Amino acid sequence: MKTDKIEITSDYIPLGQFLKLAGIADTGGQAKIILLEAEITVNGEKENRRGRKLYPGDHVVIKGTGAFEIVAD
Repeated sequence: MKTDKIEITSDYIPLGQFLKLAGIADTGGQAKIILLEAEITVNGEKENRRGRKLYPGDHVVIKGTGAFEIVAD
């Protein structure tokens, strides 16, 4: 599976905002639904908290959507 790199300009990004930045969700409401329905792992651990902080080096996998790595700008 190809890992897409998602650049952030701050120290971290909340998981809900990451979904919008990565183009997976268009709105915060859509991000909430994705978090409820999709199988998401962060660094190999199941995660569904919208506020989960993602830092450079973190790996996010969304089943059926793709794999992503958070990188610093």
